[in-house]
Amino acid sequence: MRPTLFVTGHVPANRVGAFERLHELAPIELALYGGPHQHGAPPGAPPAVPHRLVSQREVGRLVASGDHRAVIVGTGGRIALPAAWRAARASATPFIFWAALWRTPRTAAHLAALPLMRRIYREAAVVVTYGEHVSAYVRSHGATRVIVARQAVDNAFWSAPAAPRSDPRFAALFVGRGAREKGLTVALEAWRAAAIDGTFTVAGEHGPLPAGVVDAGVADPVRLRNFYAACDVLVVPSIASRRFIEPWGLVVNEAMNQATAIIASSAVGAAAGGLVRDGRNGLVVPAGDAGALARALTALAGDRERCAALGAAGREDVGAYTHDAWARAFADAIERAATAESIGSVEP
Repeated sequence: MRPTLFVTGHVPANRVGAFERLHELAPIELALYGGPHQHGAPPGAPPAVPHRLVSQREVGRLVASGDHRAVIVGTGGRIALPAAWRAARASATPFIFWAALWRTPRTAAHLAALPLMRRIYREAAVVVTYGEHVSAYVRSHGATRVIVARQAVDNAFWSAPAAPRSDPRFAALFVGRGAREKGLTVALEAWRAAAIDGTFTVAGEHGPLPAGVVDAGVADPVRLRNFYAACDVLVVPSIASRRFIEPWGLVVNEAMNQATAIIASSAVGAAAGGLVRDGRNGLVVPAGDAGALARALTALAGDRERCAALGAAGREDVGAYTHDAWARAFADAIERAATAESIGSVEP
């Protein structure tokens, strides 16, 4: 059987298992074109998956070769997506679009590309989405053949026993870059306003932090797992900007595996997409509202039993978000696209 060509910039470490599982279910070949935003990707690609390093301009030639059963392309890369789309149409290669956006960025480039994107949504053999939030968006732009491949991490790794907690005080954690859209400034303002007797830890690349905030720096996965286990709540306060809205936020999946409660903003894809459920496994607050975030922190700090119950529910809920489920959704999309089966809309 001919492999499916999977075009993407890189394979982050947290997706290696997902791509390897997909290759087991439906043979793929990775075409990796790199890019400035590697998001922790290791050099090369999953060793168990055939791959080649290409320029974005080479993607169209690969698709047009006729050597592949279908082609999958995501939203990254200014040249790769339209090149693959046009080559797929010319060569009658089934085209599967992997969609992450759930709101149209308001940049000149994104607005100019919107007519093409609407055509891709309408005419793609299948659109595979990050979650229900993305599915709703692509349907609003004309997609009718939609499958959800839920965002996942290596649950076995992130749920493994971590170092025992040493400080019994209420502990909150932020993991991510210090960029404005990640909302660190909002989180720091909320923590200061809440005036909780506890600890606030920041892990990741960022600028100077206020006195009293623990700077964990860039943590390796084992150390980060220990931070999740030692904290009561993960704060994910992302903010939508003209050019960005958080597609998902895999730190949510990671933390839930350690039974850490979540406070997420309404601009976090994992909340809009159904993993973080307000009052079930976390709290959802309006994006950019430091006062609402402070009140959520105060509420959980004042009711540790409720906080623990939210964390326990999160550990249960994230169990359905696996690499295997992600891979099976893509394998289903490949089969349906390659056999020209009419799928309507499929939500796992």
